Amino acid sequence: MERLVEGDAVLGLLGFYDELDNRCGQPNGSIRDGVQPVGEPDEMDLVAYLDAGHALIDVMEGGRDVITGSAHRHSAGCSSLVTDGSWLWRQDFPHYVETHHVSLPGAFIEHVRSLNYQMPTIIVAQFAPHYDETMPLVGWASAVPWRSTATTLVPEPRAVTSKTQFDAATLAQERNRPHGSWARPRKPRRT
Repeated sequence: MERLVEGDAVLGLLGFYDELDNRCGQPNGSIRDGVQPVGEPDEMDLVAYLDAGHALIDVMEGGRDVITGSAHRHSAGCSSLVTDGSWLWRQDFPHYVETHHVSLPGAFIEHVRSLNYQMPTIIVAQFAPHYDETMPLVGWASAVPWRSTATTLVPEPRAVTSKTQFDAATLAQERNRPHGSWARPRKPRRT
């Protein structure tokens, strides 16, 4: 879904794919249609921007990459919602951009480049109506209306594990795993 012109009632939507929800007909269609062999030349800057977004709704859950089945750096809380005030995306969307080079709308790329990859401050009075109109489109009608008492959302550094850090930790964990299967059932203890 391309971001509509300034002044539209809804936020642009990124990463709301059929495979990531139990409801089909998601705004961004099938993720498989967006996979590309290579990403944008500034893909790492775009991913860093997505990682720096304002967290709107934190969801306690775990998920896996819907293409490979592997855990990834955004597996925990993967469907949490993040925004920059103009666009809305799932917390796990940066994983799909950096790993599978999922295509990004041209309007989003231009928007981020025009901000020099810096997350903007959000003026809540301007943002709230867009939030209220958008949330039902992504299955979050219960989150409407906007309830925050903040007047602005100022970008704050968030601790986000990089793909390299996550991959290294996963490899180290696999190396330290004892030989044999952890999947075998244990014998019951005698009491």
